[in-house]
Amino acid sequence: MNDPLTQAMRWKVILSAHPDSNIGQDASETWQRRAEALSFLYDREYQSRNVRHNSSNSRINQKDRPSNSQNPSDPKHSREGGLASSALTIPEWINEIHELFPKKTIERLEKDALERYRLEEMITDPDLLSRAEPSLTLLKAVLRTKHLMNQAVLAMARQLVQKVIDQLLEKLARAVQSPFLGTLDRQHRSCLKIAKNFDPKATIHHNLSTYDPETKRLYIKSPHFYSRIRRNLDRWQLIILVDESGSMIDSIIHAAVTASIFCQLQQIRTHLCIFDTSIVDLTEQCRDPVETLMQVQLGGGTNIGQALNYAETLIDHPRNTIVVLITDFYEGAPRETLFSTTRRLIESGVTMLGLAALDSDANPNYDRTTAQALVNLGMHVGAMTPGELAEWIARTVRK
Repeated sequence: MNDPLTQAMRWKVILSAHPDSNIGQDASETWQRRAEALSFLYDREYQSRNVRHNSSNSRINQKDRPSNSQNPSDPKHSREGGLASSALTIPEWINEIHELFPKKTIERLEKDALERYRLEEMITDPDLLSRAEPSLTLLKAVLRTKHLMNQAVLAMARQLVQKVIDQLLEKLARAVQSPFLGTLDRQHRSCLKIAKNFDPKATIHHNLSTYDPETKRLYIKSPHFYSRIRRNLDRWQLIILVDESGSMIDSIIHAAVTASIFCQLQQIRTHLCIFDTSIVDLTEQCRDPVETLMQVQLGGGTNIGQALNYAETLIDHPRNTIVVLITDFYEGAPRETLFSTTRRLIESGVTMLGLAALDSDANPNYDRTTAQALVNLGMHVGAMTPGELAEWIARTVRK
């Protein structure tokens, strides 16, 4: 906190909000992003002053202007070119400040955005939301500001969330389900008549008597289908614990979608819980990822040990249980509870997997010291895509 360089960079960020200042070439990427996020909001102060100044100086010429003319100094109508970086959109800005600043600073920035600069489009304008393009960026912005929305806008935001989730479900469903579908058993026939089990060779062989030479057509009376080897999954229990701290938002989204897919696999009993310093069991809503996400409250502290203690109460048969802990491993409570509970679960036979990231990129950002300590206790730790998680679980239950 007392690093002179860090203090100097903070002053540069503060001063960079003025359009005549420059953060300098020595700024790190993070500090540069902070400066741009602040400029997005606070540059409006100088733009509005310039507009008022130009407006007052040009009032004497008002009568000579056409009624539909636009003030060229108004930033809304500016057509000037430049070499500045692309302007942030409001959803992008919301995501940036939540990634770059502490909670108290975020609250101040959001307060200024709403009360001082009237940037209310994302939380007060249903029409704007209805025209917004569904995207992961927009979904994250909605999740971060839904506590500020009135009921009408929240209903519209929920529709956007549904569209993005539908896209993710379509993308991820096959990758998650495939490891659990079973392999074809060509030695046995099946009464389950579905296209992917169809046996064309056996069907032709057993229906040759219905071949019509005149029309040269084979009429099928008794189609044949392969059986599938059913994997022994009904004795397994999957408990997914998701840290809802702000840095885990990508993992939360993918965990909600992945859990909903697991819930549809009848052979596995799936539980889903989110936690910060308290725990919310969302198992009843697990099949609906939209409902799950709308209950997430991003931010707050983290008590991983308490979440594991709750998971322990759900376990029926430890040796047939997998606990998936999705967190950045930054424990806010004393770590002794986390370590003792982990040791107890592993010694009882529970298989434990800690994920530092669960999304399409699987880029981890986590407390490596705590993670390594958990590895030493016997927990598997890594970063995975949803498809990789499904493959890992499938391999585990086959052992």
